Amino acid sequence: MTTTATRPDAGRARAAIAAKTLRTDRWWFPPLITFVGLTAWVTYATVRVFMHKWFFVEQYHYLTPFYSPCVTDRCGDAAEFGTPLPSFWLIPDAAFTLPFLLLFRLTCYYYRKAYYRAFWLSPPACAVPDGHQTYTGETRFPLIFQNVHRYAFYAAGIISIINTWDAIRAFHSPSGFGFGLGNVVLIVNVVMLWAYTLSCHSCRHIVGGRLKHFSRHPVRYAFWGFVSKLNTRHMGLAWITLGTLALTDFYVMAVAANWISDLRFIN
Repeated sequence: MTTTATRPDAGRARAAIAAKTLRTDRWWFPPLITFVGLTAWVTYATVRVFMHKWFFVEQYHYLTPFYSPCVTDRCGDAAEFGTPLPSFWLIPDAAFTLPFLLLFRLTCYYYRKAYYRAFWLSPPACAVPDGHQTYTGETRFPLIFQNVHRYAFYAAGIISIINTWDAIRAFHSPSGFGFGLGNVVLIVNVVMLWAYTLSCHSCRHIVGGRLKHFSRHPVRYAFWGFVSKLNTRHMGLAWITLGTLALTDFYVMAVAANWISDLRFIN
C-alpha cells in the first residue's frame, strides 16, 4: 500500500492555474450553434403562432401543425374539434395543445442539456467552469417542474395522434381523394414526430423500465428494444423535428398565401 509519506507528490502544493479551462479546442462552438439554432426556431414559431393567417389550405385540407387542432373562431373549416375559444389575438389558435408541446420540449432530457449549456452556461461545455456561482440542480423552483416530463410525454403522444389524423385527413379534400407534395410533407413530419416522441427517455422507461424478467413480457421487450434503438438517436431526432415542423408550416403557409402552387400527383 502506498502511504502519504511515500507518494511522489507528497508535500507538494497544487499547481496554480490562472486559466478557467485548459481546453484548446473550439469548445464554445457547439453551444453557440445551439443558441443560434434554438433562438431562430423559437422566433419563427412565435411569429407564426400569432400571425393567425395562412395556416390552412381549404382546397386540399392542409393544416399546419402549429395550428392543430384549431379551436378559435378564426379557424373556419380547419376546426375539426369545434371552436370553444374566442378569436382574441393573444390566444393561439392551437391553445389547447401548444402549452403541452412546449412543456414536452422544455423538459426533454436532451433539450435541458442544450439550453442549459447554450443559454445559461451551466456549464457551457465539459471541463469549463459553470457560469453561475451556485448550483442547486433541479430541486428548486422553477426547475423542479422538469420532473413533469413523463406526464408531458403522455400529452405529446395524444398530440401526435391528432397530427396523424391531420395528415390522413389531408388525403380527403372537399373535391375527393387527392395526393400532392403537401401530403408527402405532412406525412414525413408526422413520422419524424412519432420517432422523436417514442425515442423519449420516459417512453423507454415506461415500456420496460420496471420489468424484472423480460422473458415473461416478450411484446414489451420487443417494443423496449425498438424504443432503445430510437433513444440512441434522440438528439438528432430532436433537431430533425424542429426542421420538419418549420418546413411543414412554411410549405402550408406558402400554398395558403398563393406564393406557390401545390404539386399534385392525383386530383
